[in-house]
Order: sequence, then structure tokens, then C-alpha cells
Amino acid sequence: MEKLPKIGLPILVALIVLIILISKSAVTIDSGEAGVLFKTFGEGVVIDEPPMGEGFHLVAPWNKVFVYEVRQQELFEKMKVLSSNGLEIQIDASAWYEPVYNDLGNLHQSLGQGYLQRVIQPAIRSAARSVVGRYTPEQLYSSKRDAIQDEIFAETKKILEKQYVQLNEVLVRDVTLPNTIKDAIERKLKQEQESLEYEFRLVTAAKEAEKVIIEAQGKADANRILSASLTDKILQDKGIEATIKLSESPNSKVVIIGSGDSGMPIILGNQ
Repeated sequence: MEKLPKIGLPILVALIVLIILISKSAVTIDSGEAGVLFKTFGEGVVIDEPPMGEGFHLVAPWNKVFVYEVRQQELFEKMKVLSSNGLEIQIDASAWYEPVYNDLGNLHQSLGQGYLQRVIQPAIRSAARSVVGRYTPEQLYSSKRDAIQDEIFAETKKILEKQYVQLNEVLVRDVTLPNTIKDAIERKLKQEQESLEYEFRLVTAAKEAEKVIIEAQGKADANRILSASLTDKILQDKGIEATIKLSESPNSKVVIIGSGDSGMPIILGNQ
């Protein structure tokens, strides 16, 4: 009975140590995450194997696991940049990004868990300054928002190409100009719209006038051709035809239509 406590104490200590080792060796990686293994007594960061996936893992207690979110993430940036004529413009943009899954070890080794602040933010700010500096405030306000969005995306993607980060999209949510510049642009656009409407009315009126002239000219030409074709003989024949029709009327009595070749009048009438 006296030996039982002496035997039980080492077992209890061993169990406690085992529990501590297991707790330090057990790693649970949640959904949408992946782990990078660091071997303390080995080659350090494991880069020649895929990262540790979701679920429960056991690792040696002297090694470490660095957990990264591998879902698509969003960076929202408010940036003050200069236009082509030196005016300050505020750009509100979002970048959708995620780490390249199979290069997670390289990402951890070269940039670490702060890769967002180290490469992505500087890249998108640099691209935005470069792109916006090519355009005037008027272009940014009216017609070029989609263009600058595409160009910022292309330039940012190029910068991040070898940084083990995948850029999925850049969205320009808002372009804010100084109020004085914005008001001036809106007045100019309104004047241009009114000028276009006035020019349209002038063109429409000119086309209508041209149509009337063409129609009148066509009628005049038709009358001239008709007049030129009406000789005295044709007019006489037409008159005879009309007189004959008139004589055939039941109410007509005697109709004198002129002289024949003998000099005698031609008399038509009903009996």
C-alpha cells in the first residue's frame, strides 16, 4: 500500500507531460485556411510540399505551423492622387486578392503574414498614381472610369506577378473631385449637350428644307415637260373629244365645234 503512491506519481507526471506534448503537437486548421510548417531542427520553412490543409494535424512539438487564410479577401483603399494637370483626386478602390495556394511556403518565407502591407497596398497605390496621372479631371469624372479601373488592375497585377499573390479584380468605387472642379465640369458638359441639341435641330431643319425644295423642283420639271408636249394639234384633238362627249349628253341640242376642211362648220346635235 505504501508503494502505490510512489508508482502512481511518475505515471501521473508522465500523463501530464504527454497531455502537454499532445496539446502542443495538435494543430487544427479551419475552413478556408492552410498551414505552413516550420521545422525547427530541419530545413526551416517547408516549401517543397503542399501546405497543410483543413482539419486536425499532429506535428512534432518543437515545430511550428503558421496559418494563412486562403480565401479571396478584399482590400479597400482611399487614395489621394494627382491628375495630369496636377489637381488632387480621391480614388476609392477595392482589390480582391488571395495567396497562391501551392506557393504558400514561398510567400511565408519571403514576405510573411504581413504580405498585405508589404506588397499589395504599395502595389495598388503605385499603380493608381501612375494611371490617374495620365488623365484630366474631366476624363476621370465622365468617360474614363472604366478605363482607369482596367489599367490599375493590369499594372497592379504586373507588380504582384512574382510575389506569390493572385490579384483577382480591382474595382474603382468612386472618384471624388474638388467641388469647384466638379461644378465647372458639370457646367461644361451641360453646355456641350445644349450645343449638340441645337446643332441637331439645325441639321433637321436643313434636311426638311432640302426635301421641300426637291419636291417643288420635281413638280416644276413635270409641268415643264407636260407643257412642252402639248402641241396645237393635241389640244385640238382633246377639245374635239371633250365636245363629242358633251354632245352625247341628253340635254345638249346643237354644238358648233369649228370649221372642217371645206370651210363649213361642223354641227353636232341630238334629234
